[in-house]
Amino acid sequence: MHYYTIILVIMALMLGASAFAEKLKVPVPVLLIVVGMIAGFTPSMPAIELDPEIVMLIFLPPLLYDAAFNISAKDFKTNINTISTLSIGLVFITTAGIATVAHYVIPGMSWPLAFVLGATLSATDAVAAIGITKGLGLPHKTVTILEGESLVNDASALVAYRFAVAAVTGVAFVWWKALFDFLIVLGGGLLVGIIIAKLLGFVLRFFRDNAMVVISLMLLMPFVTYLIAEHFEVSGVIAVVVLGLNMSWLSKNRFPEHIKQQSRNFWDVNIFLLNGLIFVLIGLQFPLVLKRMETNQIWTYIGYAAIITVVTFLIRLIRVLMQQFNLQKAFEGKRRISEEALFDSKTSLIITWAGMRGIVSLAIALGLPLSVNNHHPFPLRNEIIFLSIAVVLFSLLGQGLTLPWVVKKFGKGKDVANTLPDIEKVSSQD
Repeated sequence: MHYYTIILVIMALMLGASAFAEKLKVPVPVLLIVVGMIAGFTPSMPAIELDPEIVMLIFLPPLLYDAAFNISAKDFKTNINTISTLSIGLVFITTAGIATVAHYVIPGMSWPLAFVLGATLSATDAVAAIGITKGLGLPHKTVTILEGESLVNDASALVAYRFAVAAVTGVAFVWWKALFDFLIVLGGGLLVGIIIAKLLGFVLRFFRDNAMVVISLMLLMPFVTYLIAEHFEVSGVIAVVVLGLNMSWLSKNRFPEHIKQQSRNFWDVNIFLLNGLIFVLIGLQFPLVLKRMETNQIWTYIGYAAIITVVTFLIRLIRVLMQQFNLQKAFEGKRRISEEALFDSKTSLIITWAGMRGIVSLAIALGLPLSVNNHHPFPLRNEIIFLSIAVVLFSLLGQGLTLPWVVKKFGKGKDVANTLPDIEKVSSQD
């Protein structure tokens, strides 16, 4: 089967599954993953090996840019405390939590390897969160927190992963150097994003009446921004997010209405196709990784993946509830917390449930080096990849299928600000 035929088959599967998902009232990403898995087990379907660098370049820039472009800058700023807590602090807490469980539960999983697995699975996925929560009628604040977290946490996870792999390959870990490098990676991405946004804004204002030039430049620049940032070894993710936020402001304030409408239609189609392809490709990878595992290990490692999924969920739930309590305490102490930034326990549960793993975890896992510096094979590489994909599938299928029920059960109404009484009610019932 030629490559162009494979692409057409995958596109047809994606379009058909997306259409049926609407009819079956099933989250589109969940059905796409199942279809991808079924197609992957089909004998006539050739193996499709994903290059992680290509995956990150093709999918991440446009999807992150679109999410940043459409997020409300005002709401993002209002909820910046929660977003930064989840996208930076929770990422490192999750990395450590998964590493601890993996080290003590999985035979042969050394501390460095355990931290590689933890970093791989530490970040929630913007594509999964947006794709599955879309159309559920979630409160606007909840969506802003989920999208804002997913826009930033990829950078934190990639930094944690970089240092974990360095430890496996024999590079000494120095905490102050790690912190400095982390700040350089984030700050450098921020700087690259601002510079390119300013340059692009100047060019777009000059061509603002030419719809084709404006739309083409806005399609091209997320990829260019990502590549430039990665070339300088800073965060391409942060750079693209900053670009998207700046272009959103420029579009709302400077572009003619007809260009905004054409651009919106163009991006809607692109994002629909990219979203669909990602989830089909995730499903296609599972049969490939399954074949590389020893038969007597498969169910054991599926059990490990289930344990890690539950632990990851519990860590997130505890941290989100702590953030809810901390915000309420800060607000009552008359610190710089607005009432709009508060949320209740029901919102905490929904934010927790919507924290799914996805394409970034998959790409990071597949990007593991084949060997360490002394030319020995990278230890437990297949096992780490298998665990990562299994956790992604457990997360997307388990939480994705049950999230609509959770939203329906705990309501779609306004975010409640008065949270301490809510906690006290739960405590009194217990």
